[in-house]
Amino acid sequence: MASDIIAGDVLAPVLAVDTPGSETSIFDTRALQQLDSAHYLHPFTDHGALRERGARVMVRGDGIYLWDSEGHKVIDGMSGLWCVNVGYGRASMTQAVARQMDLLPFYNSFFNTTNVPAVLLAARLVELAPPGFKHVFFTGSGSEANDTVVRMVWRYWQLMGQPQRQAIISRHNAYHGSTVAGASLGGMAGMHAQGALPIPGIHHIDQPSFAEHGHGMSEAEFGLRAAGWLEEKILELGPENVAAFIGEPVQGAGGVIIPPPTYWPEIQRICDKYGVLLVSDEVICGFGRLGTWFGCQLMGFRPDLIAFAKGVTSGYVPLGGVLVGARVAQTLVEKGGDFNHGFTYSGHPVACAAALENLRIMEDEGLVGRVALETGPHLRTAFAMLASHPLVGHAESMGMTAALNLVRRKGAGVHDCEDFPRELAVGMLCRAHMFDNGVIMRAVGERMIVAPPLVMTTAQIDEMVERIRFCLDLTLEDVERRGWM
Repeated sequence: MASDIIAGDVLAPVLAVDTPGSETSIFDTRALQQLDSAHYLHPFTDHGALRERGARVMVRGDGIYLWDSEGHKVIDGMSGLWCVNVGYGRASMTQAVARQMDLLPFYNSFFNTTNVPAVLLAARLVELAPPGFKHVFFTGSGSEANDTVVRMVWRYWQLMGQPQRQAIISRHNAYHGSTVAGASLGGMAGMHAQGALPIPGIHHIDQPSFAEHGHGMSEAEFGLRAAGWLEEKILELGPENVAAFIGEPVQGAGGVIIPPPTYWPEIQRICDKYGVLLVSDEVICGFGRLGTWFGCQLMGFRPDLIAFAKGVTSGYVPLGGVLVGARVAQTLVEKGGDFNHGFTYSGHPVACAAALENLRIMEDEGLVGRVALETGPHLRTAFAMLASHPLVGHAESMGMTAALNLVRRKGAGVHDCEDFPRELAVGMLCRAHMFDNGVIMRAVGERMIVAPPLVMTTAQIDEMVERIRFCLDLTLEDVERRGWM
C-alpha cells in the first residue's frame, strides 16, 4: 500500500508498508524527516542538530502508549506535554468534536455573541473551581491565558484608581509561556537572553527549591524563608507599586520543583498583607495532575486568578483560559466598560465541546480521586525506590508528576551530593536511553521528570519505573565508560 503527501509540487511517499494485523503502519520515516527538516520549525529546538539526526515521527496513540513511524511502542511518561490526562484514543472525544464540527465548527464571541459549548463549559468550570470563582475568560493556549492575566491585573488596578500598581512578581526558573508577556513572566534565563525580556514591570525572586537553596534548614524553615523573598521584593519595589504575584503550585517545566508545605500559606499571608493579587498558573497542575481539580486546593492558597489550559481538553484540541475570582470579576464587570482584549478563537465551540467531554470522562472515571488515593501514592512509592540507584541523588513526586536528580556522587542527604558538570549533559544522555528503550522521560538539566497520563494504572506505573531503572543502568554504564564518575 502506498500514500503520497501532496503540497504544491511536493510529492513524497510516506507510507512504505502497511502490515495486515499490525498495530500501526510502517511509514517511510526518512521521507518524512526530510520534509520536516525542509519546512517545519519546531518549538524550543536547535534545528541544525535536529537536521543531523532527524525528528522522531509519532503516528498513533492508545491509552498511555505511543507508536512511532517505525512501529516502536513507547510509554508516554510525559502525557504529550503535561496534557493528555485521559490518555490517547478516546472515541467519545472524537465523536464530541465531530458532532460540533457538523453543527457549528466556529463562530466568534465578539459582537455580543456566544455559543452553546462555551456557555456550558464556563458554567461547568465554575462548578469545579474553588469557591469565589464565577467567571471564565477563554483563550487558545496557556501562553495566551497568562497574557490575559497580565492585561486583567493591570486593568483591575487601573479601575481601582491605582494605575501605578503595574509590577508583577514571578520566580526564576518558572515557566508561564513563550509569548512576549508569558516569557517575561517566566524566569527562564535562556528565553530572556534571546530578546529584550522581561518587559518592563516584571520582576523575579528565587524558586522554592529546597535542594538548591535549603542548606542548613529544615524543609519547613526553608518554605517560610523562600516565601519571605516575596515580601522582600514587595518592600523593595514599594507595596503601592506591586500588582500581583504569579506562581505554579508545582513548577513543571522548571523540573518539578515541589515547594515545602509551609511555602504557599505564607505566600498567601504576604499577598493579603499588602493587598497584592495572587495568580495561580494551573496550566500544568490543573485538572487532576496533583490529585485535586486545581493545585491551589492542595497547596492551601486562595488565588484571585487561575490560568489553565492543557488538561482541560487533554490536549485533543487547543484551549486555555482564566478563571476570574470575585474580587477582579466584580471590578471588571461593574466598573470596566469594554475590556479591550480577546482572541478570534476565544470560546471556540469545537474546543469547548472537547473540554466538556474530557471533563465528563474524568468525572465518570473518578480520575482525580484515583490520583489522590491510588496512582499518585503508588508513583511516589515507586519513585522513592529509584533513590537507591547509584546515579540518583534524590527522588520526589506529587500526584502524577515525579522527578529524580542524576548525581556524580551520592551523599548522606540532598545537600551532600556532587552534581555532574552541566556541560556533560548527562540528563540528555539518559533521556536518549529512555527514548530508545520505550519510555518518554524529560530531562531538565540533570533532573529527570515524568508526568504520565492520569489513566495510567498501578501496573503500568510499575512497568514505566522498571524501564526507567533499566535506562538508569545504561546511563551509569555510559558515564563510567567515559570516566565521568
